[in-house]
Amino acid sequence: MAETLLRVANLKKVYRTGTQELVLFDDLSFEVATGEMLAIVGESGCGKSTLLHLLGALDTPTAGEIFYRSTAVHTLPKDDEAASLFRSREIGYIWQFHYLLPEFTAQENVAMPLLLSGMPKPQALAKADEWLKQVNLIDRGHHRTGELSGGEQQRVAIARALISGPKLLLADEPTGDLDGRTAELVFELIARLHRELGLTSIVVTHNLDFARRCQRILRLHAGQLSPAHPAALASPLT
Repeated sequence: MAETLLRVANLKKVYRTGTQELVLFDDLSFEVATGEMLAIVGESGCGKSTLLHLLGALDTPTAGEIFYRSTAVHTLPKDDEAASLFRSREIGYIWQFHYLLPEFTAQENVAMPLLLSGMPKPQALAKADEWLKQVNLIDRGHHRTGELSGGEQQRVAIARALISGPKLLLADEPTGDLDGRTAELVFELIARLHRELGLTSIVVTHNLDFARRCQRILRLHAGQLSPAHPAALASPLT
């Protein structure tokens, strides 16, 4: 049996505005095994993105615990240096929007995490070229992001997310802005890299076909997280 990479216990997230409280979820507990590809589905606004932010130390829970191996993620203030170091070493993020820097080339965008960590530029750019080959974009490396298609931009974002060698990939609607065929190609790329790199991946998606192709599906609904059988996901989640 695979070891547990991520363990979540009694997680709660509440947003307060004046005297009002919005409880996104309460008492969530689940585990993610090393090497697993997990899909999280649910209606818009139910808290899926917030859950990913908590798992990746981009936000802090109101209550509960998140352990990444022996690291108590829930104790890391999101703006703290320790949280930043944890994120840069262990987590790769892919968002619905690519968040590429338009003034830089695809190669430079992919290399950015290494440059920010202090790696010499020639070495970082060489590593970026290796990753552009991985995502079949080596011939587009010197193009700025505005010269790339939506699918190409997302492939650059995937390379950037993985260049630092993270163990956990968090993907938030990574195909949400793409047309059907391009979305299929991007999902196939993520699934291939998940297998080849031995990643543990958590994918938030409205695409039920993609969710069914993950090893396990959890559905977030009315503040609760529960297993979802692929055959039970018969209608779009909006």
